[in-house]
Amino acid sequence: MTHVINEHPYLGIFFLFVVTVLAFNATLMAARFVSRKLAKLDTEKLKLTIYECGPEVTKQPNTISTQFYLIALLFILFDVEIIFMFPWAIDFKLLGWFGFTEMVLFILLLTIGFIYAWKKGALEWHSIK
Repeated sequence: MTHVINEHPYLGIFFLFVVTVLAFNATLMAARFVSRKLAKLDTEKLKLTIYECGPEVTKQPNTISTQFYLIALLFILFDVEIIFMFPWAIDFKLLGWFGFTEMVLFILLLTIGFIYAWKKGALEWHSIK
C-alpha cells in the first residue's frame, strides 16, 4: 500500500498545493498583523481638514450606483464568453461543421443576451441628481 502512495503521479502536485495554501494563509495573516500595528487609526481629522484653499469638507455616504455593478458584471460576462472563442478558433478545422454550428449557436445566445440587456436598459447610464 505505501509503495502505491509513494509512486502516485500527482502526489507532488498535491504537496505543492498544500504548501501553497499554507504559505498564502501565513502571508495573509502576517500582512494583516503588520498593517494593523503600523496603521494610524486616528486619520479622520486629517481627512476632514481643508486642503490648501479648497472648500469645506462635508461627509458624504460612500455609495456607488448599482448601475456601475451591472455594467461591470455584463462586461465580465461578455468578456469571459469571448475568451471561450479562442480554443474554438484554434481547433476550427478539427471540429468541422459540428464545431461551426456550436459556435453559431453560442454567438446567437450571446446576441440574444446582449439585446435583452439593451432592451431592459442595463447599458444606459442613469445619472443621480
